[in-house]
Amino acid sequence: MKKTFVTLIVVLVMLITASVAFAADNRNFSVHLSGDDEVPPRDTNAQGQVIFHISKDGTELEYKLIVANIDNVVAAHIHCGAPGVAAPVGATLLHMPPVSGRFDGILAEGTITAPDPGNSCGWATLSDVLAAMMSGNAYVNVHTNDGVAPPNTGPGDFPGGEIRGQVK
Repeated sequence: MKKTFVTLIVVLVMLITASVAFAADNRNFSVHLSGDDEVPPRDTNAQGQVIFHISKDGTELEYKLIVANIDNVVAAHIHCGAPGVAAPVGATLLHMPPVSGRFDGILAEGTITAPDPGNSCGWATLSDVLAAMMSGNAYVNVHTNDGVAPPNTGPGDFPGGEIRGQVK
């Protein structure tokens, strides 16, 4: 009985050590985007997911942005900002002329090595972007625009952002 207890304790310590080591080396982020997280919240069926991977040396941030049920996408960005706060753009994931119609699938993928030049977040390096992401002070959103005035008339027409997710 005593031997089994000691073995159980040793195994438990090994599992805890392994999980702490894994967490310390985790370089992946996954962010869910929805209209509920936008500021103000948007009534939309659009959804999204962004997967980020930080290179081992911290000099590259790979991303893949996947969306569903979204119309008239014009841009996607990483913004600096706390939950519930609308904030400036820090790094562009996608910028394109207004496109009419629905999109489902991989909207954008690529690698970021620096924030947008002259961004209003004050981010000068990729390290600044990563620090904001790791502290929960960054979010991703996807902007839509039907190209017809006035803006913000419903799904497919939210130039300030239709879906959003806080990086955690």
